[in-house]
Amino acid sequence: MDAYLLDWVGLVLRWAHVITGIAWIGASFYFVGLDSSLTAPADERDRAKGVGGELWAVHGGGFYHQQKYPVAPERLPEHLHWSMWESYSTWLTGFALFAVLYLFNAGTFLIDKSVFDWSAPAAIASALAFFIVFWFAYDAACRLFGSGPRGDLVVGALVVALVVLASWVACHLFAGRAAFLIVGAVMATTMTANVAYWIIPGQRKVVAALREGRPVDPVHGQRGKQRSVHNTYFTLPVVFTMISNHYGFVFGAKHNWLVLVALMLAGALVRVSFVLRHKALVEQRPVPWRYAIAGVLVVVATVALLLPAPPVATAQTPAPTFAEIEAIVAQRCSVCHNATLANKNVRLDSAAGIRAHAQEVYQQAVVLKLMPMNNATQITDVERAALGRWYEAGAPAR
Repeated sequence: MDAYLLDWVGLVLRWAHVITGIAWIGASFYFVGLDSSLTAPADERDRAKGVGGELWAVHGGGFYHQQKYPVAPERLPEHLHWSMWESYSTWLTGFALFAVLYLFNAGTFLIDKSVFDWSAPAAIASALAFFIVFWFAYDAACRLFGSGPRGDLVVGALVVALVVLASWVACHLFAGRAAFLIVGAVMATTMTANVAYWIIPGQRKVVAALREGRPVDPVHGQRGKQRSVHNTYFTLPVVFTMISNHYGFVFGAKHNWLVLVALMLAGALVRVSFVLRHKALVEQRPVPWRYAIAGVLVVVATVALLLPAPPVATAQTPAPTFAEIEAIVAQRCSVCHNATLANKNVRLDSAAGIRAHAQEVYQQAVVLKLMPMNNATQITDVERAALGRWYEAGAPAR
């Protein structure tokens, strides 16, 4: 019953996390696209009111006229919409899901003894330390090097180096599946911290100054813009890490930290292309697809490098007998799928159970290579291949 309820908690939290994440990413993409699509107002009365840019759009059978004031309108509205709870809710549900699935089961999900052999409390403490250390290092880089004519370029290079370092360290300490998720989670935490610590407080100070008739310190807008740009380019790399746990051939690669860096880079390049696309359309220039093409080429190169070697004489190798399959499953799989511990309601401790779940065994252990979890039972490639030949031969019972 405990495992059953835990699965429901995971399902509900994952569902809530996806919903809030869609709201946050959607709002972020919308405002970035809007900001990049503004044109100078056509009406002189709008310019006289202080409107710096406008966008006419059609959607859902209606016309929309959005306007941006570089500073503020003459009379600040009493009620303003603040885009922050989408971010906070995404982080809260995400961290809760991480705690339930990874911290609560650290011995299974965080630790791969073939990568680094340590205790569950040490792994948990280190995983949590990643969130703190990454944020402080990132924030220090922005504050110390973010000003000046080349500040954005210097900070961008430092952030890339920090992400690469975090990927290398995580993949040398944690199980590959957890390492990918942790890197994405610390980046997502940084995004929310940007909103909570810099963007929203800065906006509140600007609004307070305007209401009181005081001069507005431009540093709040500069900091908020810098952090918002970083959040935009973090988005697709973070989304990749969130879905990567379904693909064992990625996080289980020999140099998985390089795979992680490469695919996050691809996501960032695609995002750069789409941000620049908005400006290009407004200015009637050719769309700069080169960044998206570069991102796609990085993915293609990664696919090619991870391509498994062709099997040797597979056609001539006969399918193993069921007795051989039963021996492999008993040693590698039934440890977690038996009468006492039937993970995911799958039992593989009998001949009938193995035949009933043959397709799932093939998918999880052969195709995706997700099972055994973190390869805790040290299944070999030869044994995976044997399971594959048996299933492809029709999963014979003899």
